[in-house]
Amino acid sequence: MLRALGVEGEEPVEALMRQAVPASILSPASTSVIPAAASEAEALAELRALANRNTVNRAMIGLGYYGTFTPSVIQRNVLENPSWYTAYTPYQPEISQGRLEALINFQTMVTDLTGLTTANASMLDESTAVAEGMLLARRASKAKTPVFVVDADALPQTRALLRTRAEAVGIELVERDLAGGEELPAELFGVFVQYPGASGRVWDPTAVIEAAHLAGGIALVAADLLALTLLRSPGVMGADVAVGTTQRFGVPMGFGGPHAGYMAVRAGLERQLPGRLVGVSQDAVGYPAYRLSLQTREQHIRREKATSNICTAQVLLAVMASMYAVYHGPDGLRAIGREVASNAALLRDWLVEAGAEVVHDAFFDTLNVRVAGGAAALVEKAHRAGILLRLVDADTVGVAVDETTTVTDLHRVAVLFGGKEERVFGRVDGGSTGALPTGLLREDEYLTHPVFHVHHSETAMMRYLKRLADRDYALDRGMIPLGSCTMKLNAATEMAAISWPEFAQLHPFAPAEDVEGSLAMIDQLEAWLAEVTGYDAVSLQPNAGSQGELAGLLAIRGYHHANGETERDVCLIPSSAHGTNAASAVLAGMKVVVVATDELGNVDLDDLRAKIEKHAESLAALMITYPSTHGVYEEQVVQITSAVHDAGGQVYVDGANLNALLGYARFGDLGGDVSHLNLHKTFAIPHGGGGPGIGPVAAKAHLAPHLPGHPQAQRDVHAGGHVFEGGPVSGAPYGSAGVLPISWAYVRMMGAEGLRDATAAAVLSANYVAARLADHYPVLYTGEQGRVAHECILDLRPLKESTGITVDDVAKRLIDFGFHAPTMSFPVPGTLMVEPTESEDLDELERFVEAMIMIKAEADAVAAGRWPADDNPLVNAPHTAESLISGGWTHAYTREEAAYPVRALVATKYWPPVRRIDQAYGDRNLVCACPPVEAFA
Repeated sequence: MLRALGVEGEEPVEALMRQAVPASILSPASTSVIPAAASEAEALAELRALANRNTVNRAMIGLGYYGTFTPSVIQRNVLENPSWYTAYTPYQPEISQGRLEALINFQTMVTDLTGLTTANASMLDESTAVAEGMLLARRASKAKTPVFVVDADALPQTRALLRTRAEAVGIELVERDLAGGEELPAELFGVFVQYPGASGRVWDPTAVIEAAHLAGGIALVAADLLALTLLRSPGVMGADVAVGTTQRFGVPMGFGGPHAGYMAVRAGLERQLPGRLVGVSQDAVGYPAYRLSLQTREQHIRREKATSNICTAQVLLAVMASMYAVYHGPDGLRAIGREVASNAALLRDWLVEAGAEVVHDAFFDTLNVRVAGGAAALVEKAHRAGILLRLVDADTVGVAVDETTTVTDLHRVAVLFGGKEERVFGRVDGGSTGALPTGLLREDEYLTHPVFHVHHSETAMMRYLKRLADRDYALDRGMIPLGSCTMKLNAATEMAAISWPEFAQLHPFAPAEDVEGSLAMIDQLEAWLAEVTGYDAVSLQPNAGSQGELAGLLAIRGYHHANGETERDVCLIPSSAHGTNAASAVLAGMKVVVVATDELGNVDLDDLRAKIEKHAESLAALMITYPSTHGVYEEQVVQITSAVHDAGGQVYVDGANLNALLGYARFGDLGGDVSHLNLHKTFAIPHGGGGPGIGPVAAKAHLAPHLPGHPQAQRDVHAGGHVFEGGPVSGAPYGSAGVLPISWAYVRMMGAEGLRDATAAAVLSANYVAARLADHYPVLYTGEQGRVAHECILDLRPLKESTGITVDDVAKRLIDFGFHAPTMSFPVPGTLMVEPTESEDLDELERFVEAMIMIKAEADAVAAGRWPADDNPLVNAPHTAESLISGGWTHAYTREEAAYPVRALVATKYWPPVRRIDQAYGDRNLVCACPPVEAFA
């Protein structure tokens, strides 16, 4: 590879890196706090020691996090299966039909249970879903007031997060005891109801919803899906929007995540939905096919006009939750719901028998119990007995029942409250609806589609999951060369610990002494990430890269406000930046000013200086990506950051491309004040078909106090002695803590030297691909010495001009060669951005190079007249097996040319399940739930 690049000498890899990376930013060698690389066995042993420091007590805290049984067939075949966890966001739908069907199941599950028309393909968690619902209400309501009403009985973490999000965009939160009948303000744009409440109380919010509508507002209900198997749905009660979490549908608590939130809306609000929406379209021959619908709402297109900054979902977890519903079916879910309700009612009876006062008469799974002045002592007593209860206030204890709660658990809790020490009981009747009000019981059917009725044996479920996985393309099949997305190896050893009970079954609000091992792991990971980025403090709370962006910008905003400079609200963003940058800036209360880029893809320094001068008094921040979004190391980055600092602004360095920098340079040394990091890119957490993601935010010491804290965090002081006082940006104190062992294991097994080696290998691979293809496709941007960073942009616009073949044609033809296409038309329309990463070997790189060269030759054949412009292997790609064998072959090219452009494919062929999908048809005919079986006849 190095010879192909003309690089020789004693240390040729280092010579290449010196050609690519500007000397002005190279970090000097130094002693690292990261230990020397551990073997796989050693890393697992250390993780086991950390896990052993955790104590998994019986969690009965509730507050949106519950024990659940993950069916083994789902754990083995989804959570622990690389066919599911190494897949990417389904932007190439022809090779994503399996996970898209799973997400259609998810959307159907949510719409059926909530009684609403359309659901998206998951949100980041419940609390952020409520915040997105609040923003949707502001967009959809015709009311001109900034007032949004919040249920006083909402989850405490959600109320805290709403305060963070509302303050930045000028929304006025007004809290009301809605269940208690407290009147709504005269003017409002929305009302948020928790159903059931955090206290467990179940009541009928229909009148509140009607009052909100009369005031011109939107009614938002956060509903527990398991409760909705028995309770009247939000849609029936007139709600406009329903949000919540699907965690208790088979997804472990994981110390707070990752879990799939959900959002559903009534008819008429579909085009206001944030996030991703899977719809049904058709392929080139009219066969039903799934795709992402209404993609013009995505941030990479709408930028500062985006209504949400979310660009990821929680696909892997949404798949698990949807398959939990598929496996159990409506009868199974209803039975689980009845058992939970019955157990909660039994516990109430035993507590009342013991003389305790249960606060509410109507509830589903959670009881609040009055213990005058003795709540703290009782909660501590329960903890010593191995049971975690919720301390509501000095006089009140909360107890939550879930799917895993046994009658023995109920008896132990009753004894804590003074109940009988000995009790004889047999099987409890799980067929009742417990303490739910008769007038609120559900009467309509749900989950009536056949998919929720035919996979109830393990044999059937295993085969269904296998069938869906076979319809997809993931990293277990081959390279996914997506520029900007860093689809790298998610090593099996790194994945091993996430399903260990000591990590997976922790409640996010468990006492600090129960989670010592996880907190120690978090401390270590924070310190390691701080070192490799050149920052002083790291918060692991943001549960997506977009949320890390938002947290970093909110930290800058908080810093300026603390200094009395409230007028600083302008954020400079290069025109080439990731779309989420602009969307995040708007949601942080900033005004976006676009900075031009030059013909080399670098920030235009003259335009930057002009914009800084124009906005000097109001400049809050500059957001840049380094290496640039164009895949090059900008030589002038230090001058850029210095210019911003001289004007009183702060510098946000987007960490999306850190895989090209780690070990060679550090954001903090470039002049960065704050950055987010994508652990699902650089630090080996799987993309999971579009999530989970983690986007920690790292900052210099002066911004550290403004990083996201959390009112229910187990500690105030983080690694390095920093206290985070900013508002939360996710529901759990440490975000998606359940998958942090992956990144911990990655860094621990790589060591500082291994991280540096990985960067060099990624840069070498990208430069090799660029060099091998340069004679066939122009490489759009390079650095001063002709090198790219970790990715290269291949310009296909000349190909279209000379042959008529488009970037779409090339992307779809790559499927016939057994590849996922590179990133299309970003950041430049009509291009492919290729990022091979350090994980691919030379054979796989050569396979890709060969495919791209052959595709160029096929395009040239079209231009030469060998094949007609409207009938050739490129415009008809991809080719399914059915298309080759059904009917007579009438095309200008042969079947062999269509199916086996490379002879090696005969033994390894991936067959796409559908032909090229008609994107426009799916938007014109919006169908976002499971289609009838007849559609596939």
